Amino acid sequence: MKKLLTFLILSVFVLSSTNEDLIIDLEQSLMAPCCWSGTVYDHGHSQLENEIQSMVNAGQTRQQVLDHYVGIYGERILAIPVAQGFNIMAWVVPVMIAIAALIIFGLYLRTPKNKDENSTHKTRDSSIPFNDQIEKELQEMD
Repeated sequence: MKKLLTFLILSVFVLSSTNEDLIIDLEQSLMAPCCWSGTVYDHGHSQLENEIQSMVNAGQTRQQVLDHYVGIYGERILAIPVAQGFNIMAWVVPVMIAIAALIIFGLYLRTPKNKDENSTHKTRDSSIPFNDQIEKELQEMD
């Protein structure tokens, strides 16, 4: 009898902690419709928190609760956009920008630095007309 009572208490505790984890997950997955600037978990939107808690306690799954709110508010209620259709750009574009930035940064680091830029004796450019004559006259001026 004592073992059965212990088992019942432990099972109720495990189920309640599982429900609490699911409730917190749902609150973090839904935007607060009052201002659309954060999740329900961040704002502490008590009406939605109570609705979510009652749905979870009634035995609804995570997807059922999310579908319920998507049906009411549309996809903008979801804190994380669904990766399908045009929304996939929200997932792909940041990765592409990061890869492009790393490639550009790598190419910048691999470009050789010209060590002769700071020295006073630069190589002679043969494309300048009368370059030899100009150099000779500059040396005579010193």
